[in-house]
Amino acid sequence: MSGDQEPIDAEIVEESKALDTPPPVVPPSDYTEGGVPTFDYVRDRIENRVNTEIGAAELADATPEGKAVEDQFEARRKAGLDKLEEIRRSMRDR
Repeated sequence: MSGDQEPIDAEIVEESKALDTPPPVVPPSDYTEGGVPTFDYVRDRIENRVNTEIGAAELADATPEGKAVEDQFEARRKAGLDKLEEIRRSMRDR
């Protein structure tokens, strides 16, 4: 130590168990002991997503805005196919 620094007075403090965070609680029905989701849990999640998507599609088809978007998509798809056919014809003519 150099002459201008004073020693630091300190003590060792034992680590408190109260400060430790408990491990996360995993629902017993959804995951195995190893943390892997069960088949039933995965199936339910997939079914929920599929049902949500079906419901969203049905709602979109039931509204005028949804129908307009579908019509625009179909028009763009047809225009794209027509352009592709035009390019193919021009490549054959060469």
